[in-house]
Amino acid sequence: MHPLNKRAKQALKDPVLMRTLPEATRRAVDKQRDRWRELPDVDALRDRAQEIKHHTVRHLDHYLTTFEAAAKANGVHVHWASTHEEAIGIIRAVLDRNDVRVVAKVKSMATEEMALRERLEATGREVWETDLGEFIVQISGRPPSHITAPAIHEDVASISRLFHEKLGTPQTDDPERLARFARDHLRDRFHQADCGISGANFLVAETGRVVLVENEANIRLATTLPRVHVVVAGIEKVVPRTSDIPVFLKLLARSATGQKLTAYTHELRGPRRKDETEGPDEMHVVLLDAGRTRILADEAARDTLDCIRCGACQNVCPVYQAVGGHAYGGVYGGPIGAILRPQLEPDRDTRRLPYASTLCGACESACPVKIPIPDILLHLRSRAVASASDERLPRPGWIAEKATVQAWYRSAMSPRVWRVGGKLARLFGPARPGRGSFHRLPPPLSGWTKHREFPRPAPETFHAMWDGRKKKKSAAHPIGRDEDGT
Repeated sequence: MHPLNKRAKQALKDPVLMRTLPEATRRAVDKQRDRWRELPDVDALRDRAQEIKHHTVRHLDHYLTTFEAAAKANGVHVHWASTHEEAIGIIRAVLDRNDVRVVAKVKSMATEEMALRERLEATGREVWETDLGEFIVQISGRPPSHITAPAIHEDVASISRLFHEKLGTPQTDDPERLARFARDHLRDRFHQADCGISGANFLVAETGRVVLVENEANIRLATTLPRVHVVVAGIEKVVPRTSDIPVFLKLLARSATGQKLTAYTHELRGPRRKDETEGPDEMHVVLLDAGRTRILADEAARDTLDCIRCGACQNVCPVYQAVGGHAYGGVYGGPIGAILRPQLEPDRDTRRLPYASTLCGACESACPVKIPIPDILLHLRSRAVASASDERLPRPGWIAEKATVQAWYRSAMSPRVWRVGGKLARLFGPARPGRGSFHRLPPPLSGWTKHREFPRPAPETFHAMWDGRKKKKSAAHPIGRDEDGT
């Protein structure tokens, strides 16, 4: 069994996940829909956001070098990292040079990609996630399962038990008390931290500034109290102008958390100046490639880089709603993970991810920047088949699927075979009157009916219905005239 299938089976046996995930995702979808309705023309705004991303990605080299020059003018140290390993090496060198022992880390998908916390902890440093959801998954030892709600797979009872076991706090079913326990634990870590590490929601090429959004104020503490601030950002995070930011802010919070706007929006210029009383002594920005230029080179998949990490596609996806993020086996789950990870981390495991989709198109409808996720999924599926063929891998699943599709194609292209097949299929239709579908079929169709029903063939074909209608008309109008007299 493929690892993706194994993880999905495990997820379906998790009672907490099966209880919390559908409720949480449905609530998020409803909130996004309500907030979008408040905008005078949400489609025009989404078109504008897509236009900005398309333009920027297609001129990425220009805007990145523009950002670098502006950021350096602000006193920021800018580094380029072609791989995760190179980025980790750059960050470790900065921490070593500043004798950093304690790190306050802000929620960041780019740092999750490279397992930065775990890698820094392996060097003897103390690293604390300061986002509440990330803090929960850190002390639980499990990875995050959602882009904007890392602990969506936990409920209040499991978090209460976790805090009691790891932090020694009393058990409670009050979410506010649980949040207070986490805040009390982290407060001293903010004061002890020598360095704050964050991601970036946007990099503004025009000004060289870093834009970050949040609801908990942990970013503010982690980027102003420590002596050193390190930003790790994918190269696709850059936008041309400050005036572009409001377009995305109107869509990001509405799509991610169902808010009109996040509680805090930070625009960070650089290190503290002589006349300023707060801020880091040093600020570094690490521009991360790690497979992004490979995506940029693929014209059919390039729009993947438009993603603003809102998680809306995860909330609306029926596959994600059923199995959660851990089933995808990496940092990114759901539709965006199914197209992003096979390109960032191409291997035998991720090659299968584009098949974790019904191709219903709900993800594209929910995406604030209108990424054509179903089209990219199909493109990556075709690439996966070609790769499997080139490597001559043992692939009984591919062979069976190809044979089935070819048989379907040949029958659909032959009217005679199609009609005979329809007649044979209808022989099984009336076997159990009153039942609209099959609940159990023999192999190989048993794989389908194990998890879903198979519709019974209609008692009459469309051609038969059409022929019958024509005969009735002919009988009613023997001179060849229709009801309207023509």
